[in-house]
Amino acid sequence: MQYNFDKIINRYGTSSLKYDFAIERGKPADVLPLWIADMDFPAPIEVLKDIQKAVSHGIFGYTETKEDYDNAVIGWFSERFGFDATPDEIVKTPGVVYALAQMLRAYTEPGDSVMIQTPVYYPFYEVIRDNDRNLIKNSLLYKDGKYFIDFEDFETKAAAYNVKLFILCSPHNPVGRVWTRDELETLNKICEKHEIIIVSDEIHCDFVHEGHTHTMFGHINANAVIATAPSKTFNLAGLQVSNMFIKNAQLRRKLKLEIRKSGYSQLNTLGLAACKSAYTHGGEWVNQLNEYLAGNVTLVRKFLSDKKIKLIESEGTYLLWLDCRELELPQTELDNLITHKAKLWLANGAVYGADGYGFMRMNIACPRKTLEEALMRLGRIV
Repeated sequence: MQYNFDKIINRYGTSSLKYDFAIERGKPADVLPLWIADMDFPAPIEVLKDIQKAVSHGIFGYTETKEDYDNAVIGWFSERFGFDATPDEIVKTPGVVYALAQMLRAYTEPGDSVMIQTPVYYPFYEVIRDNDRNLIKNSLLYKDGKYFIDFEDFETKAAAYNVKLFILCSPHNPVGRVWTRDELETLNKICEKHEIIIVSDEIHCDFVHEGHTHTMFGHINANAVIATAPSKTFNLAGLQVSNMFIKNAQLRRKLKLEIRKSGYSQLNTLGLAACKSAYTHGGEWVNQLNEYLAGNVTLVRKFLSDKKIKLIESEGTYLLWLDCRELELPQTELDNLITHKAKLWLANGAVYGADGYGFMRMNIACPRKTLEEALMRLGRIV
């Protein structure tokens, strides 16, 4: 089946956080939103049919999963990444960020140090600070248009601050790195040496560009916690379902206890139906989507080739990290210029930490005409 990613769907008036809350968030009403990480593509038709089937049934009572759900989830990661798991190793949660918060309480104590690699997805900062843990930053090295891990700094801080837990973003949001196996193995050696628990957020794993390979951290360390969800891959974030792979029985028990203590039990009925369907029927849709996104990357690359805004070559995700430092503007002025003159709503690099100053993040998971309109607007200022 050939899928149509060029179709433009009007999302206004649907209570979409991306489209319907510009004014509430201090943006002009006519701004074009390419900020938050959800896509302007509908879920695969096969998934929509299964959701409609569940809706037609008409009863949305408490729902648990059975073998067909577990087989769909396990089969997806086995087929695409060679990662094998058993049903009892899956812990289901309403979202990855929720799971991270529960893991912090399960695996660490207030005041314990938790490491992240900045600039990084801003909820990492929030869940660490909001749970009274000590935030330790291992800043990525930016050299010649590419980001690298500062292993020396990582180990120095791991020892100096007695780091208990490390949250890895793989592939990395927002800089777009797909970490190599060698890089992951080096991180693992340091973490094992200092007895650091590893939580690998791999929610963007299905978006890896040609020439790169995503290695699930479970291939490196069987005791690592692997966070996954169909939300980014199939645009299902609002249905709130995610799957944690935890082979270590002790870590699994601790997380389940914290989830129970939070008062959460069964997941969203429609989310479970959508997840099972997506991982069962969505392979070809994802393959075609990745080809389409590659075309969008090419379009942005060509547009920015002679501009003062530089594209950081992305290895994965559908999010592009833009280096705007040649414009020589303070971050607030840069954001205002793009928002009020170009009438574009991009993600402000500052929200990803101090290492994000001078940068902006653009979501290119949209129809080509939408992206062309965005670039035309960006052309007003560059």
